[in-house]
Amino acid sequence: MTATLSDVAARARVSPATVSRVLNGNYPVAAATRERVLAAVNELDYVLNGPASSLAAATSDLVGILVNDIADPFFGIMAGAAQSEISGQEGSGRAGGEKLAVVCNTGGSPERELTYLTLLQRQRAAAVVLTGGAIEDPEHTAAVSAKIAKLTGAGTRVVLCGRPSIPGSESTVTALPFDNRGGGQRLTEHLLTLGHRRIGYVAGPAERTTTRDRLAGHRLAMAAAGLPDGRAALTVHGPYDRRSGYHATLELLGREPGLTAIVAANDTVALGACAALREKGLRIPQDVSVAGFDDLPFSVDAVPALTTVRLPLYEAGARAGRLAMGREAVPKGGVAVVRGELVTRASTAPPGR
Repeated sequence: MTATLSDVAARARVSPATVSRVLNGNYPVAAATRERVLAAVNELDYVLNGPASSLAAATSDLVGILVNDIADPFFGIMAGAAQSEISGQEGSGRAGGEKLAVVCNTGGSPERELTYLTLLQRQRAAAVVLTGGAIEDPEHTAAVSAKIAKLTGAGTRVVLCGRPSIPGSESTVTALPFDNRGGGQRLTEHLLTLGHRRIGYVAGPAERTTTRDRLAGHRLAMAAAGLPDGRAALTVHGPYDRRSGYHATLELLGREPGLTAIVAANDTVALGACAALREKGLRIPQDVSVAGFDDLPFSVDAVPALTTVRLPLYEAGARAGRLAMGREAVPKGGVAVVRGELVTRASTAPPGR
């Protein structure tokens, strides 16, 4: 049975008028009330009915771009590139104008991700682009899959940029996943080739697919070198930020003072690792080599310049934007893996150089 506006109001314990105000954004509503209404919209899978239902997805002017953190260059670069491709088209909207590309910042919250997908469905979005890794939780995966099925069923194009494909959706969803596993393996192989054996790993959040794949690549390389399971005791998980890199590196040095190299989950984490090493009086790379991932713009200007895996973030985002607008052919099978490139710089060197 299709949920109605009254159903949402009852679930959120507010009046139908309040629900309308929240969804239309045309009247101030208390933050706590707004959150209750959005939660009810998500739980009931409410989609606008009535006159607005005539706005078919194929003619909608709205495109949603979901990111975990717009302040993170990793997401900002992809979102900016996608938005340029989406909103830069003349004569593509219902009234002959540009598309309205809206960036939705989830803050890494699975609940917010589902809420945004529901709201975009309600607005009959022409397309949705989801960027970055997914959360490894069967319940959340199933919920996202169900939301996407409803979006695509209504004619909305869905593109995953830097995110693994969803099993069973290859025929309706286009995925541009990053080869995080291969990049992680090549990065650690580089350090092993230099002669490092005592390598610490500062990983991202354990529940993220990006974390899983980059760490898996690291451990594959370590196992191939005869080092059991990438020395799991020398792996510390944390957020993808500088603070995490700093504290995780101090913890790794406490576990293994003889570390000669550290692999960071991304370039921002690597900066925190470098700060911790300097605080301990250790030189980079003479005492400890440091490597990152992504090749964000600041990586080449770090001191020393950071060895990393370069992901073509702008190119991937732009391609996602073109695919979302139907201006580029869908890759065979609906999936095109985006590979990274190892970039060696001054932050890595043979141990004890």
